[in-house]
Amino acid sequence: MRTAALLILALLAMATVNSQTLTERQQGLAACACLMAQGDLERLEPAVRQALDKGVTINELKEAFSQLYAYTGFPRSLNALGVLGKVLENADPAWQQGKPWTRPAEWDDARKAYELGVKNQTQLSGRPFDYTFCPQDDYYLKSHLFGDIFAGDQLSAADREIVTVAALSGLVGVAPQLAAHKQGAVNMGNSQELVDELCAWLDQQGYTLHSSWPKGKPNSAYAQYFVGNSYLAPMEGGIANVTFEPRCRNNWHIHHKQVQVLVCVAGRGWYQEWGKPAVELKPGVVIEIPEGAKHWHGAAKDSWMQHLTYHKDVQEGASNEWLEAVTDEVYNAVDFSR
Repeated sequence: MRTAALLILALLAMATVNSQTLTERQQGLAACACLMAQGDLERLEPAVRQALDKGVTINELKEAFSQLYAYTGFPRSLNALGVLGKVLENADPAWQQGKPWTRPAEWDDARKAYELGVKNQTQLSGRPFDYTFCPQDDYYLKSHLFGDIFAGDQLSAADREIVTVAALSGLVGVAPQLAAHKQGAVNMGNSQELVDELCAWLDQQGYTLHSSWPKGKPNSAYAQYFVGNSYLAPMEGGIANVTFEPRCRNNWHIHHKQVQVLVCVAGRGWYQEWGKPAVELKPGVVIEIPEGAKHWHGAAKDSWMQHLTYHKDVQEGASNEWLEAVTDEVYNAVDFSR
């Protein structure tokens, strides 16, 4: 009877883990971690406010930004903490300070810190791990990262891995580490479904631009007709892939004697014709721009965006007429709620 009861409890626990879904609090932590890793302080400030609104505590953000110095370096860690301090100058009374910070006992006992680090690293890796090629890094990983840092009680081990995966997702050239920490996030208590959801959410929200389409080179030839940075990748058949950084948009313009087609393939953005509401661009959305229609298109304020573009029904004498820039006032008036 006792064995059956324990089996039922174990099955219920497994079902709970498998049914995990990303909470608003975890989304807030992930967004801040990803932007901090990229050094995008302009987007980080509103993300910090949103995270605090969603239930992330002030002390949890301090802990997350401190932990990530081990992955992104002290400059970005300190810059992120500076953004947090700036936000708190006009703090919302509803924001939570969180549990008081306490000095971990392991900080005063190097052996305990090392032993804790070995335990955490073994659990995260799924096996004992010894980096004999470089004993210095092996010691730093065990004693400091997985010992000293993980000894803090502001974040659970599962949350720490959400923060780490989000940060690494925002960096380039760290694919092996990202893959290892995705599995580590599961080993530290998150479900595989939640980790997959986290990575998909970061892409969907435009914090990362994971796309199979080429980014191309800086669109310098047309830079005078854009607000912000764009990138151009010419393709076969007269098709081009244009990549817009967050808030980047082209000027109002008109295609004469031709129809332009946009096919959004990654990220989120906007298309707007003169005098009409903006249309959201997201993967799969196709826009046929009528000949002679004054319009603009670009990325959302918090997301990269890529679209393919080509022209059809091209008549003799076809041309593009570039007009005035899309002002911040016009751009910010677009309804960004979703």
